[in-house]
Amino acid sequence: MKNRFTNILFACFVFFITSCNNTSNDPKVTLNAFLDAMYKKDMVAINKLTTADSKGMIEMMEKGMQMASDNNETEKYDRQRMEIGESIIEGDKATIPIKDKNSGESSKFILKKEGGIWKVAFDMASIMEMANEKMKEKGFNADSLSTMMDEMKTMNLDSLAKSFKNNPAFIDSLQEALEKIKK
Repeated sequence: MKNRFTNILFACFVFFITSCNNTSNDPKVTLNAFLDAMYKKDMVAINKLTTADSKGMIEMMEKGMQMASDNNETEKYDRQRMEIGESIIEGDKATIPIKDKNSGESSKFILKKEGGIWKVAFDMASIMEMANEKMKEKGFNADSLSTMMDEMKTMNLDSLAKSFKNNPAFIDSLQEALEKIKK
């Protein structure tokens, strides 16, 4: 009887531990946790929910968050503002469409399996893939964009991060350019 109770207690403990984990076999659960972490500016959670290749971009994003004077930047990650579509899984890669209910703008997040767990791909190649899709949607020339993407893939993220740190105005000009693309 005591052994059975111990087994049941152990099973409950394992269930509790695994259910509290933010990672999942469902990429949509991971994306929701990532969006919540972005909204809260929870860098520890963001790092746990993104791929290893995302480290450089996450560091740049964190610097940008620290320099931002208001919370408007993280408001876009409020899940109440979003319609989150269904996961499209192709092997170890998943895409999930999201749409901002206020602006009507849509995009797709890319997730990849890493160690058997879905993680948000926030690396340069994935972001460029997302940007490529958005630019095609807006009618930009795919050939010149493809060349630019190839150049960006070989970019040294450490030197880019140092450039951002040494020249904060560059981030503002980059953000302005991205805003123009969004329109």
